[in-house]
Amino acid sequence: DGEKKKRKKRRRKGAHRAEEGEDEVQTRHERREREKRRRAKNDQETSEEEDDKEEDSKDEEVRPECLTPEELEKLKEAVDERKKLIQSLRGKPWPMKKKLVTLRESQEFVEKYEGALGKGKGRKLYAYKVMMTKKWMKFQRDFENFKTACIPWEMKIKEIESHFGSSVASYFIFLRWMYGINMILFGLTFGLVMVPEALMGRPYGSMPRKTVPRSEETSAMDFAVLWDFGGYAQYSVLFYGFYNNQRAIGWLKFRMPLSYFLVGVGTVAYSYMVVIRTMARNANESGVGDDNSFNFSWKMFTSWDYLIGNPETADNKFASITTSFKEAILEEQESHKDDNIHLTRFLRVLANFLVLCCLAGSGYLIYFVVRRSQKFALDGLENHTWWERNEVNMVMSLLGMFCPMLFDVISTLENYHPRVALQWQLGRIFALFLGNLYTFIIALMDEINLKREEEKIVKFNITTWEASLYNGTISENSTAPSITINPADVPRGPCWETMVGQEFVRLIISDTMTTYITLLIGDFLRAVLVRFLNYCWCWDLEAGFPSYSEFDVSGNVLGLIFNQGMIWMGAFYAPCLPALNVLRLHVSMYLQCWAVMCCNVPQERVFKASGSNNFYMAMLLVILFLSTLPAIYTIVTIPPSFDCGPFSGKNRMFDVIHETLESDFPAWFSKVFSYASNPGLVLPFILLMVLAIYYLQSTSKSYRQANVELKKKLQTVI
Repeated sequence: DGEKKKRKKRRRKGAHRAEEGEDEVQTRHERREREKRRRAKNDQETSEEEDDKEEDSKDEEVRPECLTPEELEKLKEAVDERKKLIQSLRGKPWPMKKKLVTLRESQEFVEKYEGALGKGKGRKLYAYKVMMTKKWMKFQRDFENFKTACIPWEMKIKEIESHFGSSVASYFIFLRWMYGINMILFGLTFGLVMVPEALMGRPYGSMPRKTVPRSEETSAMDFAVLWDFGGYAQYSVLFYGFYNNQRAIGWLKFRMPLSYFLVGVGTVAYSYMVVIRTMARNANESGVGDDNSFNFSWKMFTSWDYLIGNPETADNKFASITTSFKEAILEEQESHKDDNIHLTRFLRVLANFLVLCCLAGSGYLIYFVVRRSQKFALDGLENHTWWERNEVNMVMSLLGMFCPMLFDVISTLENYHPRVALQWQLGRIFALFLGNLYTFIIALMDEINLKREEEKIVKFNITTWEASLYNGTISENSTAPSITINPADVPRGPCWETMVGQEFVRLIISDTMTTYITLLIGDFLRAVLVRFLNYCWCWDLEAGFPSYSEFDVSGNVLGLIFNQGMIWMGAFYAPCLPALNVLRLHVSMYLQCWAVMCCNVPQERVFKASGSNNFYMAMLLVILFLSTLPAIYTIVTIPPSFDCGPFSGKNRMFDVIHETLESDFPAWFSKVFSYASNPGLVLPFILLMVLAIYYLQSTSKSYRQANVELKKKLQTVI
């Protein structure tokens, strides 16, 4: 038994030792495999390092001086390919890490070999081209940044757009565009009419048309007289009557009457050209088809600008994205709206009837006030109060201020889309302003006729006065020296052209003052009261009545358009009008930007403005056409005054063209001009232009429809 137990113990110990031996063999085998893996890794890393060193050494060994022409061309092609890769890298469907590595390697390659290619003989021209290309690209980039920085009021408009939407921003963009147009008009009138007359013309007091009459000298410097543009302001370069009819003035022999006429025609022609060109560019930029495919997805994933580094700019961008989502949501809601069609039609007919009543009432009121002002003029304006003297201008300004508010209230009955409602509102205010303006023009025509009747009497009196003066001074002694008369004592005519210019200047000034006073009282004072009285009032003033005011896009746009119409209509008789309008628009930009950001709130229904401002431009083109009609009528049909203005002594104002052709050009040129201006040639040419415009319009419409159909087919295929 004892020997059996000893044998069992020996067997157990042998098995245990065998197991331990097997474990040791396994651990040794694992260690050997680990060491093999480490050695393979190290060998691979060393081989990669050696390869990199070999490549670097190869790169260092590649020198353009040692290359053949074929190898040099290949190197140039490689450099060009790397440049193209850098430009197109942003659109590659690669991970960002790979893009960064590729960009870094390509830039290093280009920087290394692009400069090296310029070394050696025959390669200086290439190095010069490379250097000039880099400098030209840098100049273009800097110039684009400079142009962006030079755009006036760009950041102000962007900030307004981010908080109030594109509809409010479109007004300020339109105002900036109008400012640029008026700067050109001001440059033409100031540089070619006012400055030459002031520097080279006869000075003040040298002739009756340049001298204040003796009866007006005592009050010529009074503030009330100057405020109405009378006194010394009337007898200055600001108005038509101050300019002399002398054919050439100064040592330059400047043709003042010809320049005055051509500048008047040129400003209108330039205005037509720039308005039509802007409409065409906006139509091209608007494109065709709809842009509502996957609208919310595009806004969600592509709206943010990752290059923004300024916190204020980031806040503006955040507000802009929020506003654009509001606009898109409203567009989607309006496209799926379903209303009671019969009730909607009844309310729209009722709204249009109320608007027609307002338009008829405003027209009758202006006609009544104009007839009353003519009676005041016959009695003598100095015998009446300030309101009676300025009644027409004030009534027109007040109608332009309160009627749009009434139209806005009426438009709530119609339940239109906000963009369509804005267009209807603009059309109604357009009709209101147009009726008021043409009523004012009809009144001016009546006053012009009265001035012409008065002019006939004055001409007869001047003839009698001259005859009596001649007979009284030269009766017996014919060799006596001629008597000298002060120009202030010479009788003179009424000069209806200066009267027309004064009326337009007064209308512009009164409209400007009414606009600014309305802005300060209706927006600023209202915002102050709501802001500070809200804490101690019975109800919430911010949420209820009166609340903060919204920016009136339609009223302000129409105010700009009709103000510009009055500038076009009266600039021929008052060269100072473009300068006054430039000052008005400059002040309006800063004042209204401040009022919008401080006193107004965004509209409850923020909507997206049209992609192009062609609706505004179309109204501006219509008012340009309607504004030039009265000016053309007076130039063509009414004879100029006999003793004031650059066209005095002529039967018609356009006779200065015939006089210039006969005096300064050969006889054959005047014949050619007379044949070219023959109605028998002009009318067929105009008819041909109309037919060409119709053909191009039809062709463009067919192309647009074809593009829309093609886009629909592509969408169905996708």
